[in-house]
Amino acid sequence: MLHPDIFKANDIRGVVVGDRPEWDLDGARALGAAFVELLGPGEFVLGRDMRVLGRELSWAFIDGARRAGASVVDIGLSSTDQLWFASGHLGLPGVQFTASHNPAQYNGIKFCLADAKPVPPDFMVRLRDLAATVALGGEVRGEVRELDCLDAYADKLGDLVPPTGDRELTVVVDAGNGMAGHTALTALAGRSLDIVGLYLELDGSFPNHPANPLEPENLVDAQRAVVDNGADLGLVFDGDADRCFIVDEQGDVVDPSVITAMIAVAELAKHPGSTIVTNTITSWGVGEAVEAAGGTIRQSRVGHTYVKALMAETGAVFGGEHSAHYYFRDFWSADTGMLAALHVIELLRSADRPLSQLAAVHDSYHRSGELNSTVDDAAACMDRVAAAFEGRGGADRLDGLTVRNRAEGWWINLRPSNTEPLLRLNVEARERATMEALRDEVLALVRTPHAD
Repeated sequence: MLHPDIFKANDIRGVVVGDRPEWDLDGARALGAAFVELLGPGEFVLGRDMRVLGRELSWAFIDGARRAGASVVDIGLSSTDQLWFASGHLGLPGVQFTASHNPAQYNGIKFCLADAKPVPPDFMVRLRDLAATVALGGEVRGEVRELDCLDAYADKLGDLVPPTGDRELTVVVDAGNGMAGHTALTALAGRSLDIVGLYLELDGSFPNHPANPLEPENLVDAQRAVVDNGADLGLVFDGDADRCFIVDEQGDVVDPSVITAMIAVAELAKHPGSTIVTNTITSWGVGEAVEAAGGTIRQSRVGHTYVKALMAETGAVFGGEHSAHYYFRDFWSADTGMLAALHVIELLRSADRPLSQLAAVHDSYHRSGELNSTVDDAAACMDRVAAAFEGRGGADRLDGLTVRNRAEGWWINLRPSNTEPLLRLNVEARERATMEALRDEVLALVRTPHAD
């Protein structure tokens, strides 16, 4: 079973338990065979997170792939960025079983080509169509071997961001019972860190809080722990640990756009004149920091497939998204929250100021954060907002609807989610009152019933 709605723009995500599952073991087996049909019967690397049915679904996928003639390197329990590492390290296509930050009843799959390169834009549609018709019979032909690459992954991160001194920092690590509980202690070892661990036990039922740091309530435990322990910073990871939110010493969340600016400036110091990629809803402050540091900014649609593709096209040294995805050219242009965390740790270690003051340098705008609305007709809602804002700024449809007014110092973006049935709003302005007024105006247009 493979419900067509599980095929998203960049990956697969769907319910696998309960009364109405959207895909199952037979569907996973068909996906394995279809994946080989698309890429050819070579070898690929596969990992999985701690989610429900992760082992069973991944093994079914492996069975379908082997019957189609492919061989598999199974790295077992893995964060998504560990899978990207394995793909780059081995030079093989990659498959990661995860539903990232989705609720516990979900599971899913992320894909990449060899060297962690993104799959082409039509990949998910072709995979969906092939999986519906692919033959599943025949004997098992491909081989399977197991590989533990956790230490090699940690060594790679350490080579890219080596320790800069022996100043001890206290760091809160909230894994949310996700895969950072598997990777963090190994990746952070050898850095004179006093680690306060929260929810490091792997548990796909997420008994403490959902592993979705985009929701402010899921950051509260780490914020409290930072203050209670007098910590220098906190790290909060999502379920598959490819994203990391940062909490400063005062217990305040550092906006991912600010983290993007901090790392971009550090990377430009090492690689002068390089390109930095951001998405359509990253703060204008990032572009200003990049230009001041002598770099060039390029803008992508939201989503790892689009960011990776633009980084490859431009040779960008670094990319960042508002959702705390951070991409590094030296990490095969793939996203890794752990490497971003190491950058922040070492920037803080070498500074004479606390993190809150380091971040304030790049935090000159007021942002609404991402506000979600469930609507019946996303296109009609965006058209309604476009009509209301006609003549008030420059508009484009690169990624949903964006309206910008540079002279007045504000922008809005309204876009459908790539992974959930939601319409997402982001607003930024130099003045808080302007941001709040624009936010409220757009939300009223989106959420108030209309006879379109």
